[in-house]
Amino acid sequence: MRPRIIVANWKMHKTFDAGLQLVQEIISQLRQSLTGHVQIILLAPFIHLEAIGRLLPSSGNLYIGAQNCHEKPNGAFTGEIAAPMLQSIGVHFVLIGHSERRQYFGEDNALSAQKVTTALAHGLRPILCCGETWQIREKDQQITFVTQQLTESLFHLSPAQVSQIIIAYEPAWAIDTGQILPPAQIKPMHQALRDTLAQKYGISLAATIPILYGGSCNPQYARALLALSAADGVLLGRASLQSHTFFSIMDVMV
Repeated sequence: MRPRIIVANWKMHKTFDAGLQLVQEIISQLRQSLTGHVQIILLAPFIHLEAIGRLLPSSGNLYIGAQNCHEKPNGAFTGEIAAPMLQSIGVHFVLIGHSERRQYFGEDNALSAQKVTTALAHGLRPILCCGETWQIREKDQQITFVTQQLTESLFHLSPAQVSQIIIAYEPAWAIDTGQILPPAQIKPMHQALRDTLAQKYGISLAATIPILYGGSCNPQYARALLALSAADGVLLGRASLQSHTFFSIMDVMV
């Protein structure tokens, strides 16, 4: 059974103290029964990661992840952060190819492929984002576009490597906009992604890869996703910045 995964992407929010306060609220509110197949991943800004790691229980289902890493393991790249640095402070996951990295920093599929390779080589599990713009969807080309993102970012990997990947489908036009993609339209996209993986790596391996939804989300929307078995979890942005909104969605997902 694939795990149920809830990812909280804080983006460029939260001062150091405010971030630690949010984590303490999350830890204090976690239900004792929240174990096993549920994983919660906190993608905090770099300044928080080590301190949050020290706060988290040594065992359980709460993890820290980074919002980005460089494609090289070290070097003269001022302002960047390397995968070995993240691994050295206990980071388990790294977000790669988020639509905001693509839009504002010009990252493409080739760069995502390099980052995925580097992350895996240094013990990090990539959360690969893929998704279309509104212009692509208006042309009804979203499945072709998104599956191409997948193939160009992942298909250089071995089966063992790709088994470590988490995929997050995030229609770029729906992120933090309040625009809603009907859950019934998410399921065909997720199936297309899984079918694409199966063509390359086989049905059995493809069936193990978690695929999340990463657009605007609220508890009602999360409930609809579950009812349709349309996603293995969610990648949250704004909804993860306050503990009460985060838990209102998490309670539905678990």
